[in-house]
Amino acid sequence: MSHNSDMETALVIGGTGPTGPLIVNGLTERGYKVTILHTGRHETDLIGDEVEHIHTNPFDRNASAKAIKTRTFDLGVVMYGRLRDLVELLAGKVGHLVTIGGVGVYHGFANPDDLFPEGLPVPNPSSAQLVGDDEHFHKLRRIRETEEAVFDIHPEAIHLRYPQIYGPRQILPREWPIVRRAIDKRPTLIVPDGGLTLKSQMWIENAAHAALLACSRPKSAVGKIYNVSDQQLLSITQIAEIVANEVGHEWELISIPHYLAPSTRPMLTSWSNTHRVLDIAPAVRDLGYSDVKSPIQAWREATRYLLENPPRKGGIIEQQLNDPFEYESEDIQIEIFKKYASELRKVGWVSPPGYSSAYVGRHENPATRIPLAEL
Repeated sequence: MSHNSDMETALVIGGTGPTGPLIVNGLTERGYKVTILHTGRHETDLIGDEVEHIHTNPFDRNASAKAIKTRTFDLGVVMYGRLRDLVELLAGKVGHLVTIGGVGVYHGFANPDDLFPEGLPVPNPSSAQLVGDDEHFHKLRRIRETEEAVFDIHPEAIHLRYPQIYGPRQILPREWPIVRRAIDKRPTLIVPDGGLTLKSQMWIENAAHAALLACSRPKSAVGKIYNVSDQQLLSITQIAEIVANEVGHEWELISIPHYLAPSTRPMLTSWSNTHRVLDIAPAVRDLGYSDVKSPIQAWREATRYLLENPPRKGGIIEQQLNDPFEYESEDIQIEIFKKYASELRKVGWVSPPGYSSAYVGRHENPATRIPLAEL
């Protein structure tokens, strides 16, 4: 693309969401003259005055076409709006295109019981089967079809699949169910199945970093799709421990099977407790991705942000999270659990089961640490 100015130009569609300002500012720091196209409903002072704003509806193809007109850009980043329409609109108007979509495109991601054995492998290979035309959830089929449309029109684009993003300014902060319970000084927290479930998630700065790496157009990444997420993933229990520590709170974590503990559904964000971990090795290899902030520090910052900017109790965000914060019912479940846990501990064993660890001495029972000769 040729321009009157010596500065390279970039069009960012979106740009004011959780990761948008980080990408816009990152491009500005790299010498781009940046224009953002968005609705104008969510202006932010995180973006400097040097950035041009085009206000229109990114979900309306005709409105977006009128707004862009015949302008061309060296770089296009599409992270919001109706992607399929926008990539058609940008044909011949951008030198390099980076698009961002979702991760639910994998077969079994939404319905792990469609797989045998049930659940995605850990990690789920980048090359794993995608949803088919018979996928129950229409939206997931559309994600796959949109990815195909991107490369039909822009064969040298780079497409990133964002996982669940966490951090400041989320429209729907998925971490709030844990953070609010810590703020409310709940003495106990019910976690599903030991809180061991892992899922790919990404801190806002790490996500923006991945997008900026794609904007640099590494040759090995051109024309490809990449899963991105934090390199290190924390379980629900580990996140709960970090949150409580950051709030200055201590609680007892109570493990109850997820199918018996409705209060844990917002933590799982799925009817299943299976892991949803995506392979990001290709992004590390081709884009040079690595976490710019460790997840432990990132979850601390996410917690601090919600401490300072808590959603209104009972408000629209909590309603959208489908979390009633019904502590009385949770306490009843905890009481029942402790009663039957106490009964289970009374069961005696003629020969106590061990852990079958090859590193435990043959004269020691690893379950009890009592010498076998004394049993």
